[in-house]
Amino acid sequence: MKKIVNDPESVVQDMLDGLITAHPDSLKLVPDTTVVVRKDAPIANKVSIVSGGGSGHEPAHAGYIGNGMLDAAVCGEMFTSPTPDQVFESIKAVDGGAGVFLVIKNYTGDVMNFEMAAELAEAEGIQVEKVIVNDDVAVEDSSFTTGRRGIAGTVFVHKIAGAKAAAGGSIEEVKSVAEKVVANVRSMGMAITPCTVPAAGKPSFTLEENEMEIGTGIHGEPGIERKPIASAREIAEELTQKVLEDIEFNSGDDVAVMVNGMGATPEMELYILNKKVNEMLTDRGLTIHKTFVGDYMTSLEMAGCSITLLKLDDELKTLLDAETSAPAFRK
Repeated sequence: MKKIVNDPESVVQDMLDGLITAHPDSLKLVPDTTVVVRKDAPIANKVSIVSGGGSGHEPAHAGYIGNGMLDAAVCGEMFTSPTPDQVFESIKAVDGGAGVFLVIKNYTGDVMNFEMAAELAEAEGIQVEKVIVNDDVAVEDSSFTTGRRGIAGTVFVHKIAGAKAAAGGSIEEVKSVAEKVVANVRSMGMAITPCTVPAAGKPSFTLEENEMEIGTGIHGEPGIERKPIASAREIAEELTQKVLEDIEFNSGDDVAVMVNGMGATPEMELYILNKKVNEMLTDRGLTIHKTFVGDYMTSLEMAGCSITLLKLDDELKTLLDAETSAPAFRK
């Protein structure tokens, strides 16, 4: 295992300490936790947005803390759900009296632990609502989930729910728009190399030199097919077509596109993929409102990508375009 770390057991804490020193004016840690919050939290009378999960998906989730996106991110151990106590601490740290909204990726541990934390918070009089993101069209169930997995489409939920909260939306309005995003966002990923969790010291799966895995999850979970590696054009076509088959688009519809790197994919290759995605959508008569290319939700040093499409209406376009100070959200 070749990694630039100190102790494999202290990777998450070391990372968070480095994150805070990089953004001292905007971020802070809740003492004795792995919870990162806005420096100005709690903000009175604003719905607070909390997300999180296992570490290893950087810049998700702490990179999306800022005005117009998240108020807190709960950082579990590597690829491990944060505990209910950690999530509870995040809720308490950011509650400004208007309620706290949880954005949860659909993994069994995340759902269970975030919901337990919500019950603890509600017992203390904090109003909590949630949305569960399940944008991955690759597989219905996996070793980590019941139902579809939550992957890079979660970032669009962060952005749009965060913008609604920043604009003064009530917790009911934030929940409504977050549910609209979940209903209209779909993703699919693939990998050409695995990743290695530092504490494990060995790759999470193996691929031969000429192989790729289609439908891989963000923790290295199996996909739907392993086959010889194809061209960027063919990969983009397969992933995009699977997404398009899962949600109804009509000519003239507006769409947001995310071509997401899994951690070790050069931007050059992501832009090559985006060329084909753009061609496919344009040929279908779709209007590409905005395209996001880069690392938004990774899997350590996995090489691969995911394609996300979000069907937009006027409200979603306005909220997607709203300003945010989150350091990792690149427009």
